[in-house]
Amino acid sequence: MKKTVAVFFGGRSPEHDISIITALSSVIKPLLLTKKYDIVPVYITKTGKWVSDAKLLDIKTYQGHMIDDLTKKSKPLAVNFDGGFSIGKKRIDIAFPAMHGAYGEDGSLMGLLRMAGIPFVGSDMDASVIAMDKVLTKQVASANAIPTSKYVFFARTDITENVRAVVAKVEKSLTYPLFVKPAHLGSSIGISKVKNTLELTNALEVAAYYDEKIIVEEAVPNLIEVTVPIIGNSILTPALVEQPLTIGDNLFDFDKKYLSGGGKKGGAKQSGSQGYSELPAKIPSQLYEKSLSVAESVYKVIGATGIARIDLLIDEKKGEVYFNEVNPLPGSLYAHNWRASGISGIELVEKLIGYAEERFEEKNKLTSTFDSSFLQQF
Repeated sequence: MKKTVAVFFGGRSPEHDISIITALSSVIKPLLLTKKYDIVPVYITKTGKWVSDAKLLDIKTYQGHMIDDLTKKSKPLAVNFDGGFSIGKKRIDIAFPAMHGAYGEDGSLMGLLRMAGIPFVGSDMDASVIAMDKVLTKQVASANAIPTSKYVFFARTDITENVRAVVAKVEKSLTYPLFVKPAHLGSSIGISKVKNTLELTNALEVAAYYDEKIIVEEAVPNLIEVTVPIIGNSILTPALVEQPLTIGDNLFDFDKKYLSGGGKKGGAKQSGSQGYSELPAKIPSQLYEKSLSVAESVYKVIGATGIARIDLLIDEKKGEVYFNEVNPLPGSLYAHNWRASGISGIELVEKLIGYAEERFEEKNKLTSTFDSSFLQQF
């Protein structure tokens, strides 16, 4: 008997459109090809409405006004918590979140699914919360002796109320060039590289438009940027160490990732969700192995399970590898890297479902209730 998998995507996030592509191309398509699962697409609109319809399986639905017409005509989706999880009349066996950013990847959806009592793909709520906060992940990494670049962070209100004071503190603590980032966003949205006071001021205001917490990082000199996708629970399987390739300012912004083919002219490089990249990265073997070691250490200390991508910054001259950030649900699952590592898209989604079920079974071995006579005294 086929298991029913609910795939969640879209959401109230600036990464809404990227989530649609991840769901359709890297999750739903390979799941259908296995012929082992019934798929229930759960699309969450930019306003937070939940919709489920067979038409959501077709990318053409999201082009033009078709998606707006569909969501307007759709009745509110009924979700039942009855010792399990049902959507409409469909009993859900496994949830597969394909959401990026706020209200999904940040642990919000994971908390809901955990309370519903069903297995779900990816990290649990606590690890997702840590992973989606760039400040918190650096604090956890530092507490576990994992090197990070120098940084400071601020609340949005610090910037909106007195941006000059924030600029002064940044310039006292860090040295240009700097990177200014919303602490909870991915896909390089709202990120700026700055080299002077004016650029810093503008970048802080842009980042504050997107997030309540903003991080400012000191650039790593002699930089090689690499990324390491990892799957697994207690036993980890890393993919290849990958080096994104850019030109110009070396800032991999949203356009370079998704709209311009990576910003690299010519050459027969690997093309994936990050655009053009060297796969595997052509770096000295010592740095390659060190990158794998740091990435696996980060994965473990934040408590990641299922899948995550660890981004690292290398000072080539010093031979130092710094942790940068974690992506708990990589865009398109970083399927291009896993293919190059010998794991097909179909194998990848099946492995991720297996990890979800494994973690669920382990959690169920724990005692979650406690019998007492406490209430009898009232």
